[in-house]
Amino acid sequence: MSYIAVILITLFISAMLTGSEMAFLSSNKLMIEINRQRYPLYSKLTDIFYNNRQFFISTIFTGNLIALVVFAITLAVYSSADLMGLTSSSFLTLCIQILLATIVILLFTRFLPKLIFRLNPIRSLNIISLPLLVFYILLYPLSRPLYKFCNYLKQKLGYENSLSPGELAIGKINLDHLMADQRDIENDTDEIPEEIKFFRNALDFSTVKIRECSIPRTDLEAIDIEEDIEVLKSRFIATGYSKILVYRENIDHIVGYVHISALFNSPEKIQNVITPISVVPESMTANKLLEIFTKEHKSIALVVDEFGGTSGIVTLEDILEEIFGEIDDEHDVSDLIEMQISDNSYKFSARLEIDHLNEKYNLQLPVGDDYETIAGLILLHTEAIPEVGEEIVIDNFSLKILEASKSKIDLVQITIDAS
Repeated sequence: MSYIAVILITLFISAMLTGSEMAFLSSNKLMIEINRQRYPLYSKLTDIFYNNRQFFISTIFTGNLIALVVFAITLAVYSSADLMGLTSSSFLTLCIQILLATIVILLFTRFLPKLIFRLNPIRSLNIISLPLLVFYILLYPLSRPLYKFCNYLKQKLGYENSLSPGELAIGKINLDHLMADQRDIENDTDEIPEEIKFFRNALDFSTVKIRECSIPRTDLEAIDIEEDIEVLKSRFIATGYSKILVYRENIDHIVGYVHISALFNSPEKIQNVITPISVVPESMTANKLLEIFTKEHKSIALVVDEFGGTSGIVTLEDILEEIFGEIDDEHDVSDLIEMQISDNSYKFSARLEIDHLNEKYNLQLPVGDDYETIAGLILLHTEAIPEVGEEIVIDNFSLKILEASKSKIDLVQITIDAS
């Protein structure tokens, strides 16, 4: 085998081992778990490395050291004749060889492999898992004594590993790293893995307020406690809901709710079948309410504002949607209008969330903590329900009210001023 072939092969081996070490150490633990679900065949190979983490690193180190030693010796022998023709000084020849070897090693077995393998560590490990396993087996007789010796030194120095071999600890920091790793991927593709969405939602769950996921007051279905039971039955038939709120005098005085199953007992009055409802402030976090639902075995709560008035209701499904995405239930409205009329004009239901519209249509509508929907944005500026046909200008957006009632805005046309 020629000297050049030996040099290229040893450089390739060193680069592969260096890159695999970088990919191994920078792999997010959550991505490892996802990889096991997506690519079970590859994960069977990579799990061998993850289950023997310290020994795998020792094997990488041993193989890399051997490859670099062979490379340096071969390069020195190959270049000696040419360099001796340039200078008669053996010391200068040695310095040139060291400089040349250093540049080649740093560039081709350090910087480039680490840069390439770090871009997508899991995929890189999957690709080279088979040749890595071959090196892992071949170098076992050499790396095993080194591994034992290192463990002996660590014990003598009083160093203890916080994780046992093969153990993976997954914490919030791993979720943070996972989200950071996915930002570049999201810029290149519109398709985001469902697992990534779940993890992202889980990160944000502790900061989600009840007001952000509750069903608003204007969409509530409620009945006066003094109404006839037949009116309640008709309301169930008309709405298709399984639960209807019950109030005394007005909707700010909710006393509970009636489940449709309670009507099977043929009650005479509404008050005979009322189920008490938990009351929570709209400033409560979703994770706190989920704990309450779990502890009390309930699935619905009344949301009140800072003045004690009814703000809306929140169900268990609404909370779970914050993590798992849309879950259809009886309060979800499937006929919300969402239409692009022209290049700079749109027709939207006022209940649509601004974040959703900005993401889907790249509108860049103003966002804020005090509102989530188009209706909320308009009411923040008008402080009253506008009349049908009225136009509200917000930044470079013109919002024309197409449909509205005395209590809510239903349909809006948004036109973007391109000037």
